Amino acid sequence: MLREDAEPQTIEDATYFLVPIERAEPELSFEIGDYTDFYCSIYHATNVGSMFRPDAPLLPNYKYVPIGYHGRASSIVISGTDVKRPHGQNRSDAEAPPVFMPAKNLDYEMELGFFVGQGNEQGSPIPIGEAEQHIFGMCLVNDWSARDIQAWEYQPLGPFLAKNFATTISPFVVTMEALAPFRTPAFEREDGDPQPLDYLNDAANQKFGGLDINLEVYIQTEKMPRLQTACTTPVAEGMVVKTKSEMAIGGQTAVVSMLLANHPLDCPVCDKGGECPLQDRLRIVFIAFKRGNSERRESFHCDDKRRN
Repeated sequence: MLREDAEPQTIEDATYFLVPIERAEPELSFEIGDYTDFYCSIYHATNVGSMFRPDAPLLPNYKYVPIGYHGRASSIVISGTDVKRPHGQNRSDAEAPPVFMPAKNLDYEMELGFFVGQGNEQGSPIPIGEAEQHIFGMCLVNDWSARDIQAWEYQPLGPFLAKNFATTISPFVVTMEALAPFRTPAFEREDGDPQPLDYLNDAANQKFGGLDINLEVYIQTEKMPRLQTACTTPVAEGMVVKTKSEMAIGGQTAVVSMLLANHPLDCPVCDKGGECPLQDRLRIVFIAFKRGNSERRESFHCDDKRRN
């Protein structure tokens, strides 16, 4: 009904049910029942691991098993929602006790998320060859991270206050059918790297498991007159179905509207150091696009006013 060659009466009838995009107020596309975040880009893992373990950024299990943590759905918010800078314990001075304070090193994580469209029974694994049948579509994700808090609290069970204050997602979810023209071979491992174990290996996924799209990040603070490019990267990942299959292989139930997220790339926020001055208000814009000027722009905001 929105085609240029649609009948005038069809367009007139449809107009009654449509709202101009500039007047629309986006909401979360789903009532998100669960959330899991995967640490699945080797570039992201190397960058973040270097912050905490410079001599050994990748742990021995990394190239064998998709690493993930069970997140929280309660603080997932829509693009454009202000996010307050979190408080937590900081021990940047190893010779002194930790101090409770606002996060100094607030970071973003540019990710692709995907929603479960078909669940499974508890105790019933999802084979990797069938995993994509359970995926509805994909969105953009910003998994905000307070790196200075994370550095102190993440051992032995991973980050807590460093992550649980907010995760931002785009209001638009692109279905897997719409992404079909952009499929590409999955990411290829370097020579000498171990191959996936059999239960994570699938010929069709290796052939078409990637997405040929570009992701860009722009940053603007109060001191910047305009948005500045932070990073840009093509995406050719094959981890979507692998992480979906790994999550369910032990018998976990994948509930409908469950959100799972993957890291295509990660960069620190300011000056490659991840630090945002407390007096600055930060704006971050993620863009995913392919083919000419076909772009979908998602804006993520951080309001760093102190909590009462």
